[in-house]
Amino acid sequence: MEEGEFVFIRCWGARGSIPVSGKEYLKYGGDTTCVELRTNDDSIIIIDAGSGIRRLGNSLVKAGRKDFNIIFTHAHWDHILGFPFFKPLYMKGTQINMLGSPLAQESIKQIISKTMQAPNFPVRLQDIKAEISYVGACPDWFRIKGLSITQIHTSHPNQGMGYKFSEDNKTFVFITDNELSYVHPSGLKFEDYVEFCKGADLLIHDSEYLPEEYHRYARTWGHSVYLDSLNLALEAGVKRFGLFHHNQDRTDEQVDSMVEECKRIIKQRGSNLECFAVAKDMDIIIHKP
Repeated sequence: MEEGEFVFIRCWGARGSIPVSGKEYLKYGGDTTCVELRTNDDSIIIIDAGSGIRRLGNSLVKAGRKDFNIIFTHAHWDHILGFPFFKPLYMKGTQINMLGSPLAQESIKQIISKTMQAPNFPVRLQDIKAEISYVGACPDWFRIKGLSITQIHTSHPNQGMGYKFSEDNKTFVFITDNELSYVHPSGLKFEDYVEFCKGADLLIHDSEYLPEEYHRYARTWGHSVYLDSLNLALEAGVKRFGLFHHNQDRTDEQVDSMVEECKRIIKQRGSNLECFAVAKDMDIIIHKP
């Protein structure tokens, strides 16, 4: 990073539920959740191990990086299925700190080991060459060097966590798999998420459904209507808002239409909010003032 940058964010996977491929998914990509953060001191924080972590791992091996932190939002399959294909696992000298939700039904080690158990995968977790430290449940607030991290419970089946990352008075909020119009066990009210996100420089939030899809079959499934997520961004007064966790069947053209509708509403509300849909290989940099 260049001097004056707060954090570098790269999306390696923005798709929800299952990886997809095809010409209709080229712009926003087909890999499931994986986001990379680089802090001022170039520490690496990886959020979730969806299928996007495969390409991230290839990039890190090429760059010779061997020290990482992986934070999990929750244990659903699309957020952990890429873990066995993270190449740094199989290289000596790799050191990984794993941090998980305090709401996890099992320990992080148990959750991850299931992705590598026979007959599902030929290599066992205990046979990898990387050294892994399992921090497990984190307190509501913790630090990774200069980066301050605050957690919030998400409204999602089987529970999960969202995260607020702060450094040098700049803030990035990442909340995926969160249903804003239905409160699951341990989930919170819409107003609580507004308070958590208030004034953030960047909010990336679950925006999986169209209103008609949600009301027809997806209520209580743990994901938000994109217009509810937009309303969260507007009510919280964030500066930039990224639609995330794109539906498995959502084409590039349809995602573009969702963004255009958001921009129309933003203009109608007289807001300066910047809105976009998060795409594979998208780089986002939050600058210092």
